[in-house]
Amino acid sequence: MDNNPKRRVGNLKCPTHTVPPSAKLYLGMAMKDGAEKYGAFNWRKEPISATTYMSAMDRHLAAWFDGEDDAEDSGVHHLAHVMASCALILDSMDCGTLVDDRPIKGKSAEVLAQYKEETDNV
Repeated sequence: MDNNPKRRVGNLKCPTHTVPPSAKLYLGMAMKDGAEKYGAFNWRKEPISATTYMSAMDRHLAAWFDGEDDAEDSGVHHLAHVMASCALILDSMDCGTLVDDRPIKGKSAEVLAQYKEETDNV
């Protein structure tokens, strides 16, 4: 480690170097596919619904889990499409264009915590 003041200040900021470069590249391909289909940064111009992207993520995860790596229509890895959906949701939240149409808050977190407590005692 060096004692450069720029390093000390930089260490207080978001560590973008911790994101794997391959993930950035896969995400870039998924974002390119979306830009070609729907327009670049369309989610900043028009509101998007959380449930639309949740369903898309579910479909891509199901296809990947079932053994298909690349989406048939785009040729882009399914997991890259999942990352893109997450990125769009996060960015639209920050831009104020997310339609948060999730259902009323449920008990999933409590169920998971209870399950963890039960398995910790095994």
